[in-house]
Amino acid sequence: MTEKATIEVSEVHWLMDMFQSVDVGLVVLDRDYKIQVWNGFMENHSGVTPYDVRNKSLFEAFPALDEYWLKQKTDPVFVLKNRAFTIWEQTPHIFKFKNYRPITSVAPFMYQNATFIPLTDTMGEVTHLCIIIYDVTDVAISKIELEEVNKELKRLSQTDRLTNLNNRGYWEECLQREFQRQKRSHNISTLLIFDIDHFKKVNDGYGHAAGDEAILHLAKILRKNLRETDIGGRYGGEEYAVILTETDVQHGLIFAERIRKIVEESHVLYNDIEIKFTISMGLAEYSDQFENHQNWIEAADSALYVAKTDGRNLVRTFTPDIERVVK
Repeated sequence: MTEKATIEVSEVHWLMDMFQSVDVGLVVLDRDYKIQVWNGFMENHSGVTPYDVRNKSLFEAFPALDEYWLKQKTDPVFVLKNRAFTIWEQTPHIFKFKNYRPITSVAPFMYQNATFIPLTDTMGEVTHLCIIIYDVTDVAISKIELEEVNKELKRLSQTDRLTNLNNRGYWEECLQREFQRQKRSHNISTLLIFDIDHFKKVNDGYGHAAGDEAILHLAKILRKNLRETDIGGRYGGEEYAVILTETDVQHGLIFAERIRKIVEESHVLYNDIEIKFTISMGLAEYSDQFENHQNWIEAADSALYVAKTDGRNLVRTFTPDIERVVK
């Protein structure tokens, strides 16, 4: 063997060695999607040898692959001779390989980015397609965990810690959005505001810890009865507020009466002592006469004031006559 031939054989050998040991997946397909090349990365993660898949249809060898999606990606590569790419945010993986990295063992499978490269013959015609698979599990998990942390921080910033209801700031933002929506659409929504009657007596008689238990008890009743579209919040102290979307005042009254009766018939157990209390409630249906969301709050608050002056443990609805009496 000549020296030149020896060098060429040596080059082919280390190229093949690199091809097999490189830490990315390399798959070469012909135009019929038959597998021509299957490197060591693909063998190690799939458990399938190159001998097992050589000249087999990719979709027959791996029936779990999304053939329609993959061909949408690869067909233009064959036709247009342009590279294509996919990232894990679009599709978590092409080949569903198990994740073996100890650092990211929380991931059930390998997250993958992929590059699709056209391979041409001497005439410049695309005869084959190379798919390069990148393991990006570490990056994906880090991003997912960061998003989860940010999501939780956002939730905490919007949540009242004692009741797990929306806090006043976030709830009022929701009311502002609902007010603007009603202003545009002229639909129906109703605002409900209520609080615990004689709450000071609960605090003075049993202590602030008992008062917190009463607040928490009322919050649990409210959460259990809210519909998916309702937006409840702790407005302040022992006061609560609910946006009843797409609800007129008559149906809002039914909701409010149900809450009032449940509270009246229940009790809080604190240090083996039964504490009973009632609530007063004010309702205000959206009106085009309201100039801003604060007017809507004032209307519901006016109805609450009347419920208090009429004897408490009552539900009252807002009318212009109420507004004049209160003022």
